[in-house]
Amino acid sequence: MHSDIVIVGGGAGGLELAARLGRSLGARQGRERVLLVDRSPFHIWKPTLHEVAAGTLDAHQEGLSYPVLARRNHFGFAIGDLVGLDTARKSIELGEIRNAEGDLLVPRRTVSYTRLVLAIGSGSNAFGTPGIEHAYLLENVRDAQRFHTDWLGACARASFADSRALSIAIVGAGATGVELSAELLEAYAELLESLGTSQRFRLDITLVEGGDRILGGLPEKISAQAEVALRRKQVNVLTGTRVTEIQRGALVTPAGAIPADLIVWAAGIKAADGNARLGLEVNRLNQFVVDNRLRTSAPDVLALGDCAACPWEDGKTVPARAQAAHQQADYLANVLGALLREREVTEPFVYKDFGSLVSLGDNKGVGNLMGGLGGRNFFVEGLIAKWMYISLHLNHHRAILGTGKTVVLALARLLQKRVSGRLKLH
Repeated sequence: MHSDIVIVGGGAGGLELAARLGRSLGARQGRERVLLVDRSPFHIWKPTLHEVAAGTLDAHQEGLSYPVLARRNHFGFAIGDLVGLDTARKSIELGEIRNAEGDLLVPRRTVSYTRLVLAIGSGSNAFGTPGIEHAYLLENVRDAQRFHTDWLGACARASFADSRALSIAIVGAGATGVELSAELLEAYAELLESLGTSQRFRLDITLVEGGDRILGGLPEKISAQAEVALRRKQVNVLTGTRVTEIQRGALVTPAGAIPADLIVWAAGIKAADGNARLGLEVNRLNQFVVDNRLRTSAPDVLALGDCAACPWEDGKTVPARAQAAHQQADYLANVLGALLREREVTEPFVYKDFGSLVSLGDNKGVGNLMGGLGGRNFFVEGLIAKWMYISLHLNHHRAILGTGKTVVLALARLLQKRVSGRLKLH
């Protein structure tokens, strides 16, 4: 197999890049010249994983098939895991695929490239915490679906337990931890409406953060507003609390143990350990070190999104956010498109921080907008912030489906929720 441009990773950045390049090349050339590789057969926007975990979003309805997206956007698709990279021969190796019984379906394959883009994202950073195997991670759809299944089972047990209580501890009060807390409360409120009085139970959520405030990477005003909203929802917010060990049924901290029926680890990010074995320069978080044109240490190999450590301002790197991956995909679409036409783009990539939005459930949200409206920082909250948060998701769909299909999809999902309800209980 060979493609002029091979993109490994179909997340927010990788998929948008493949779609833009495929559409620009057209139906005749696109599938032959652009290849997207991903380990999953369908795409889901990673910032919505907390909704899948809580059951307020159905991954089977939300997920978009990569083969269908490839056909509509004129790029090729191959399913598989990246297991090797030979920069001298300009080729990658994809691992074999087996079914649930262990039978071989697809053997190991080699794909050669003219230019390679790595967009393989990142995972959780356990910081060497003992007992991490007792916690749930939310790195992909499988993780979110596994937690959802066990969360429903825990709710059923709590309905008939003597204590009539279910406790959940979430480690890490970044956007994922905060949004998961709010979404679980939304799901719990809907679940209670389906239960008789004798089956109702209490949900206790503890949000544990090692830093001095939640949402530490965002402005203090957003952090304070979000904490007030969570405490009003009866979330127990513990800041300045370091987790030293995870045991089955409890978090261990210097101040004592925190009992929990379910534990979710949402603290920190770290790229895959396998990145260090690909022969490219990586940093301490296993991110590929790139320059201001997103070039790695190997010729004709680029990287974008969470897996790339791209220089920003004051010695910092571009933050691991969906908006960064979107901007980098736009930049590389122009760069690679020019190269396919035997031209060159010499301008560096410049990241623009447009602010952050956090969903707090119940038609509420908080966020800040950076610049462009007469000042540097604008604070938004409530229903406006929630609508803007939803618009980010729709904008991602628009980039890969087009405006018309995105409108139809949004309307169809709204009607589906009206018919079947918001909470997925199966």
